[in-house]
Amino acid sequence: MQATTTANRILVLGSTGKTGGRIYQTLSNLGLPVRAGSRKAPLPFDWDNTATWAPVLQHIDAVYISYQPDIAIPAALIAITEFTRLAVQNGVRKLVLLSGRGEPEAQECEKVIINSGVDWTIIRASWFAQNFSEGFLLDSIQAGHVALPVGSIREPFIDIDDIAEIAVQALTTEHHNDQLYDVTGPRLLSFQEVIEEIGMANGKRILFESVTIDEYADMLREYQVPVDYISMLTYLFTVVLDGRNEHITDGVEKALCRKATDFSVYLQKAIAQGVWQDTPVA
Repeated sequence: MQATTTANRILVLGSTGKTGGRIYQTLSNLGLPVRAGSRKAPLPFDWDNTATWAPVLQHIDAVYISYQPDIAIPAALIAITEFTRLAVQNGVRKLVLLSGRGEPEAQECEKVIINSGVDWTIIRASWFAQNFSEGFLLDSIQAGHVALPVGSIREPFIDIDDIAEIAVQALTTEHHNDQLYDVTGPRLLSFQEVIEEIGMANGKRILFESVTIDEYADMLREYQVPVDYISMLTYLFTVVLDGRNEHITDGVEKALCRKATDFSVYLQKAIAQGVWQDTPVA
């Protein structure tokens, strides 16, 4: 079905990120007027520099909001509250927010968007499948040894191509106005099961090791990971991954009228892109 474009110009925050990059590229391929929101864009945007916010909002009708480094950190609520106020003040008519499941801080940010007085869509997502191929776990997988502070908790990992498809529709049509989509993949998997599936699909040997949160934090410090990032990962692994999200939703099906992409399909796409080529052979 041909979508009727509703926005004159769309701003995509995090346009070089996992979701934002896909959304920006899709909108560009469709020939729609889209502005990149990143530190390296021609008109730079930086969450840590409020002076960059107003310029990118000029002549913008719709915004995709992805907060970095994570919407669950305390600074997110203040930033999203101020950015939303400024966006509405500058004439933005639609806000699409990427949120996180099981994160009370993220849900406070959702309320800001819902109460903004303009059209909105919330995409409340589970853990990204692409964290294993484009995120912080890629190096460990390529090294053939993944150590994480997780036990048997399972997660319905979502393919972010599904998130991007929902966001593009929300930004360009009226069909998803005032909707909150709780989106997950169609299957619950533990982190160990994920690593085993990645290894089997690649014909490679990958060792999975469950460690304590203290051991994990020490390991990150050894690799000189920034303190703020360690704190965020500690929160995600100890609080969010406590079983609260160990269930599947039909959010993708509601939004796209099709089933969510299975992890096995994501695996084949990642393998075709050659992202795990350096993983040791079994």
